[in-house]
Amino acid sequence: MEESGKKHFVLVHGICQGAWCWYKLVTLLRSAGHRVTAVDLGAAGVDPQRLDELRSMDDYARPLFHAIASLPPHQKPVLVGHSFGGASVSLAMEKFPDKISVAVFVTAVMPSTTVAMAALADEFFEAHPPEAYLDSKVTISADPQNPSSRMRTCRTDCISSARPRNAYKVLDENTRL
Repeated sequence: MEESGKKHFVLVHGICQGAWCWYKLVTLLRSAGHRVTAVDLGAAGVDPQRLDELRSMDDYARPLFHAIASLPPHQKPVLVGHSFGGASVSLAMEKFPDKISVAVFVTAVMPSTTVAMAALADEFFEAHPPEAYLDSKVTISADPQNPSSRMRTCRTDCISSARPRNAYKVLDENTRL
């Protein structure tokens, strides 16, 4: 069992980061007596996978799934996701609903129970046209010779068929973990 008031935090980084990005928070939480695991997602940090080996979000989040699956049954961690790490945290919540105490989304992608992710992506790109990226080059294609450029997409007319599987409670500053 966890000591009274002590938690196990599992920290999940965003894109273009690794577990290293949490080093200050890891130090603070451990010094307060909490257990902390900072996970390197697929092809990030010290994870040995190559980017072109990732074929799905499950592949990307697999190190997080392994970390949660390896915990003893009585240990229910607090998942903390930042940026796109929120998507991995959401997947973990669906795969392990009985093994997670609570999830915290820190300026993170958080699924909506009413709006599909594809609609949010469309809204983002409408608000941030290509000219906003100046000298950046972003390409997404279904090129079989370049699998790392591939992503699954959904037309706007198929969004209404998407159904939420879990409801999420939004926590505020008065919520105790």
